[in-house]
Formats: sequence, structure tokens, C-alpha cells
Amino acid sequence: MGLLSIIRKIKRKEKEMRILMVGLDNSGKTTIVLKINGEDTGVISPTLGFNIKTIKYHKYSLNIWDIGGQKTIRSYWRNYFEQTDGLVWVVDSSDIRRLDDCRAELHNLLKEERLAGASLLVFANKQDIQGALKPSEIAKRREGAWHSAGSRAS
Repeated sequence: MGLLSIIRKIKRKEKEMRILMVGLDNSGKTTIVLKINGEDTGVISPTLGFNIKTIKYHKYSLNIWDIGGQKTIRSYWRNYFEQTDGLVWVVDSSDIRRLDDCRAELHNLLKEERLAGASLLVFANKQDIQGALKPSEIAKRREGAWHSAGSRAS
């Protein structure tokens, strides 16, 4: 089931939704948001803080908060959790050496009470890079963190 289908079921009457796009630095969050919005992705700099893009989809407005993933910024993620309808966790499928960090950060997010009830989408990005793990391999390696998702995010 796609993210938009999940969101529609949860928020049928509301026309505006808040989506947080988070993940480790260099996972491709900004590129994903720009691509969805049909914008140029030729030159992208690391996000030092956040970017907000509003994407119209039929009668819905998706306010996507693209939040920087550098280690020094992660402690500030909690400032964006209020009234979040959906969480997109972006994984760099080719960055195998940081998968443990990725798992730990997701696990920490899923403990946050303010994210309870938000839908979770794990986005296995950079599938086009040689040596990248397939989504099923990431899920297998991350099984502990993903099972925690059921207790916090639906």
C-alpha cells in the first residue's frame, strides 16, 4: 500500500498533511522531495536545518519537511514531531557501513511519543547504485527496528 493510500485512510476528512522526511545525512532526502515536486536535482547541498515543500496531490496538500541528517543536527529532529501525520525514513541502500547507525537512529525515533499514530514509510533509496542492498535485505538486517515500528507508528 502506498504512502498516499495510508494517509488517505487515516485522514479522510483533512485535506492537509504534515510529512517528515528524515534519515542519515546523504541518504537522498532532498533529492526525493525535489524529484517528487518536478524540480531540478542537478546541484544539491547538504540540508543544514530544514526545507519545506508543499506538494498538491488531487485535493490534498502534503507539507513535506525535509530535515537535515547530519549527526550534529539529529538531536533537533524532536522539534519537528508535533502534529506529524507521516514519517518517511530514508535509507541509503548503498551505505552498508552506516546501516547500524541508521537502525539506531530509526529505533530512537520510534520511541518518541509525539510520533505515535504517524504512518511510517521506510524508503530504500539509491537502488541504482551497484552493490546497494535490496529493500528485502535492508528489512532483514533491520528486522528489530522495523518490528518496533508496529508499536509506535502504524
